[in-house]
Amino acid sequence: MTKKAITLGLGLVVMGSASFAQSLNDAKKAIDAEQYQKATSMLKALVNSQASKGENYYNLGEVYLRTDYVDSARAVFTKGVTADPKYALNYIGLGEADLASKNAASAKTNFDKAIEVSSKKDYLPSMYIGKAYTAAGDYTSALPFLQKADELDKDDKDAETFIALGDYYAAQKKNSEALQNYMRGLNINENLLRGTVQIGRMYKESRAFPESEERLKEAITKDPNYGPAYREIAELYMQWANFEPASFDAKAAQALENYRKYLDLTDKSFESKLRYAQFLFYAKDYKTLEQVTADLATVSPNDPKLPVVLRMRGYSAYENKNYPQSLQYMNDLFAKTKDQSRLVATDYLYLGKALLQSGNDSLALQNITKSVQMDSTNVESLAEVAKVYYDAKKYSKAADVYDKVIAAAPNAKGVLYSYYYDGLARYFQYANELNAKRNPSKDLLVKADSSISKVVHLSPETADAYLWRGRINSLLDDEANPKGLMVPHFEAFVKKVTVDKPEMAAASAKKLSEAYDQLGAFYMATDKAKAKDYFEKSIAANPADTFAPAKLKEMSAPASAAKPKAPIKKK
Repeated sequence: MTKKAITLGLGLVVMGSASFAQSLNDAKKAIDAEQYQKATSMLKALVNSQASKGENYYNLGEVYLRTDYVDSARAVFTKGVTADPKYALNYIGLGEADLASKNAASAKTNFDKAIEVSSKKDYLPSMYIGKAYTAAGDYTSALPFLQKADELDKDDKDAETFIALGDYYAAQKKNSEALQNYMRGLNINENLLRGTVQIGRMYKESRAFPESEERLKEAITKDPNYGPAYREIAELYMQWANFEPASFDAKAAQALENYRKYLDLTDKSFESKLRYAQFLFYAKDYKTLEQVTADLATVSPNDPKLPVVLRMRGYSAYENKNYPQSLQYMNDLFAKTKDQSRLVATDYLYLGKALLQSGNDSLALQNITKSVQMDSTNVESLAEVAKVYYDAKKYSKAADVYDKVIAAAPNAKGVLYSYYYDGLARYFQYANELNAKRNPSKDLLVKADSSISKVVHLSPETADAYLWRGRINSLLDDEANPKGLMVPHFEAFVKKVTVDKPEMAAASAKKLSEAYDQLGAFYMATDKAKAKDYFEKSIAANPADTFAPAKLKEMSAPASAAKPKAPIKKK
């Protein structure tokens, strides 16, 4: 072979290596840009053409992990270990898959193996193990590995070490430490857009919305084609909208606009569209969500993530008032989800709400109760079940459910109504049992009074609460020898609508008349002048009522006339 031929041969070897490195680098860029379909295609080609290179397998497995195909990721990492047993990151990939499957012991075994086969000076295994633990929320295990990576990267050559540390602190809302590490990473590589985006994300999670917007726009200015920045700013505007209800529509529109830009800059894969569907749900664009999920179900009917599509179809159908269809989708979701731990609180919530619309109150209650146990913010839907029972005059069931609502979220926004209807439900439960001659326990009235007293405490301006306490306490009192337990409450109601808010008097005429009648009836035996005054006020408030005139006539009758016990007015 001539010297020229040898030189040419070496040149081809060098060119081949450069071509491989460039392709792998392009694949990594595609992963960073969340172009997962493109990255998968490139990495599969690299695995076929460079079957002994462990890095190819690791990056392909990472794409599968990011798109939640854990079994596929594990299979690829296993092949990577077989192809290149000395390449540490595939063991770490297996550990990541173990953490995703909640198998911490197996993860540790794989991480230990990664450290064993790697050079003692190599910081990458420690960094990736730290990142894996951070992603799994195991911060105690993550920190030593991240610190070790920082120690081994003595010359601070790799910005990723500090980005990983920034992610670790940001996940725990330790923003000062997070920002410090993000800035160190950007000082090493100012073009690392993910660092700038992560700072914007950190500010968003801390609800510092203007600061987040500034950082994310900075990333977009540096590279208008960097998709993740648009996704992150879309999520920022959506969160901002939820915290400023007055500007919800405008912010939600900005959010959707930027999310569509994100889709345009990615490969519009099944995963990207699925994430878009989930975003549409939070943006409350249920009409579009219904269309997008219908398309997803048709395009990829056998995809392992079909349950997620069913979830979004069930949610959107319910919000679009297509209740029977929603119930069908939600039942399909539960039937096709083999691992019940993958069901989330809103799954039980929407199944319960769809059941409620179908008239299956009992099963609806079970599922909505489960959703509240998983996430107390769903408690308002449990209150809806209670109100259904209340409106159907199933007062015992209504009160029992309201008790659960109050116990689950005693400081919730709508708890005032729960206390109010809980008290009324117990009152009517007692009244119904009394009318049916079932000798009800006065404990029901004690519970009713306790709930309405909470309404008075939480909202002293609620005039009807005083009226209801009067009604409840009139039944709580000793019938044979009344102590006047209801007196202060009826008097408080009178004061509220005649002195504190006299503008309410006209609209409350019948209620005022009732309060005056009850007070007059009580004082007939001890203070006739006061009783007479109350009855006269009752007539003035509601001239059409006959109770007060009858009592005044009774009071003016000769002393020898029979004086029957004053009846309690029906409510």
